[in-house]
Amino acid sequence: MQIVTTHKNTDFDGFASVIATTLLFPESVAVLPKTLNPNVKAFLSIHKELFATHTPGDVDVKQVERLIVVDTNSWSRLDRMEPLRARKSLEIWVWDHHVEKGSIHAHRSCIEPVGATTSLLVRELKAKRKILTPMQATLLLAGIYEDTGNLSFPSTCAEDAYAAGWLLERKADLNILSTFLKPAYSEKHKAILFKMLQHAKRSRVKGHSVSVNQLSIEGHVDGLAVVLRMYMEILNVDAAFGVFFEPEKNRCMVIGRSQTDELDVGAIMRSMGGGGHPRAGSAQIRGTTPDGVGQWILELIKGHQQASVQISDLMSFPVHTVTAATRMEEVAMILRAKGITGIPVVDKGTIVGMISRRDFRKMRKESHITSPVKAYMSTEVLSIAPSQSPMQAVQLMVQHDIGRLPVVEDGRLIGIITRSDVMRYYYDLLPD
Repeated sequence: MQIVTTHKNTDFDGFASVIATTLLFPESVAVLPKTLNPNVKAFLSIHKELFATHTPGDVDVKQVERLIVVDTNSWSRLDRMEPLRARKSLEIWVWDHHVEKGSIHAHRSCIEPVGATTSLLVRELKAKRKILTPMQATLLLAGIYEDTGNLSFPSTCAEDAYAAGWLLERKADLNILSTFLKPAYSEKHKAILFKMLQHAKRSRVKGHSVSVNQLSIEGHVDGLAVVLRMYMEILNVDAAFGVFFEPEKNRCMVIGRSQTDELDVGAIMRSMGGGGHPRAGSAQIRGTTPDGVGQWILELIKGHQQASVQISDLMSFPVHTVTAATRMEEVAMILRAKGITGIPVVDKGTIVGMISRRDFRKMRKESHITSPVKAYMSTEVLSIAPSQSPMQAVQLMVQHDIGRLPVVEDGRLIGIITRSDVMRYYYDLLPD
């Protein structure tokens, strides 16, 4: 017997990958974990007759000769497949888009850093000229769209777009996708969100804002990831973690979401026995307190945070400055000579303002060119710390429509970073 399965709390990418594998290898038996994401469960409840699936309890693992695992590479994330782990005669294949080394040692594997595992399997279906029904194409497109945010997440690559285009050619129905990719949000979710916001806390980890929230819940609640996403957006933090404790079962469901790739949630969750992507992940932990799990998360964040580029790596220094008494005509000459568009105004080592080419528009008469800088400078000066990230600089620049940020450490001006500096970094134009 040959079976294909995926991770617990199956999402659309996992489910679609299972079905895509059965299309590639019709002899495969599709085995879905007992726990499914709510949107997958809703989809399957309506379309169950179109997709033949089984539960782990339906399968006699003693009869399994080949195991195909999709959208994960970890034994701990599979549902009741542990008896197969020690069988030496078992042949294992893996298809996955998580490139980190896992615990499954496969005889055959296809692991590539694309946006969705489904995209890798669609490539095989396309190469083998497999015929798909519109509903099969719709399910596979749901797998790609969910994991790539409709092809908008940074992890999306050309392979995902090619796969999506091919599925649309095969009559994938976007109306169905818009129905089932909408997360459910009930009165119970609203109550949980309200409790989380009542006890919201923020922490700073190397320049990033993080919130870890512990909450006791009664019984299993579907869709907690939806609640956590809203919680993160309301608090406007870079990453949020929910530790949802079920006292009856003495276990914690940990869900993490991040708005920046610099905080790799997937790596954090893998260290806790779970899994996920750089921006999303989850894990189940038994026999520990919610406070202990929360502290563990913070420690793991410190340890797993990428040694990414910081503002100190991009800033210019030393910084050209002027005083509040400097005349505007002198500022104009400095800007022209240095080829810059703005300059900090400093008084006794403290930044008191910024003067830029834009400020020259405030002058109404030619004689104003001899006026001091303090008459035209912007006094509300935003700054950034050298340990912060380029993304945080971009957020400040966009939010406040400014082109440069002084870099300040311990109250001292140590550098300046401009919009051009950040753009050169993001478009890979930094010198070797």
